Amino acid sequence: MYEWIESVTRRQGLLKACSRCCGWMPRRLMLWICRWLGTALCAASANGVAAKVRLNMEDLLEQPPGSEIKMLRRRFFQNLIITLYEIMLESERLPGSERWRFRAEGEERLEEALLLGRGAIVYTPHCGNFFYYYWYLCQRYSCLTIATGGSAELLPLYEHFARLGCPGLDYDRTPPLALMKKLRAHLASNGVVFILGDFYRPSFPKSRLFGRTTRTPEGAAMLGIDSRTPVIPFYGIRERAFVHRLVFGQPLHLYAAYSRSGRSEAAQLLNGHMEEVIRRHPEQWFYWFNAEERWEEDEMNAKRSHTA
Repeated sequence: MYEWIESVTRRQGLLKACSRCCGWMPRRLMLWICRWLGTALCAASANGVAAKVRLNMEDLLEQPPGSEIKMLRRRFFQNLIITLYEIMLESERLPGSERWRFRAEGEERLEEALLLGRGAIVYTPHCGNFFYYYWYLCQRYSCLTIATGGSAELLPLYEHFARLGCPGLDYDRTPPLALMKKLRAHLASNGVVFILGDFYRPSFPKSRLFGRTTRTPEGAAMLGIDSRTPVIPFYGIRERAFVHRLVFGQPLHLYAAYSRSGRSEAAQLLNGHMEEVIRRHPEQWFYWFNAEERWEEDEMNAKRSHTA
């Protein structure tokens, strides 16, 4: 999957030319082309990436009917292509399109959280077009996110949005203490931190997701507790065509329920939010193509195997 993305992002000259051409084409036509390309990509990789997507969906979504899996898998690839089109070719036309492109629900909850003067953490999984959702927040608030510059395939996308006024801290190139210091300072200035909580690294603390042992970051829980900052569960989805729905949940005041020693439990609470969103909108989660790489052998199953 990353190889496909790289084959698109590395051709900057071609992308600029395509962007100019696409600007003259009706959006309905571009939507049809993207959906057709997504369907074709799904069919062409039936024994490769698409097979992994199918197996992961069957595994984590509790065995829905085969016809539903096929539909979800096809829509996953369609959303991927539409998202790449939006990021690489359509994003230059983002300014001025907010009124028709985004439909926000519950944004007043974020605004009320900021009245406390301790900033706010907007917490979400990689669903829909998460680049666009960060851009939306950056237009309205002093916003900062954590990116992963270690991926050569995704780096051009992050750099592209940095040029559009969306700053980010590089997780892979910033020392952990310096990273946390900058995030705390940003929250102290009543800024917003946009955190995508479903990043995976073998070095992250152990946690649970979809009933499996995995590893997810605890930074949002740590910041929420230490800085007494509200955490806003959030998600965005492609509602139709190029229109996105942004949903801001009720603020979570983790510092009122958890101490520093309980940050793992607080992080697990946030994982529950992400899992609920993914189950509700499975075709829009980005990581179906490599979800199987996240799971570790459950300790209880390991003990049973050893006993047997």
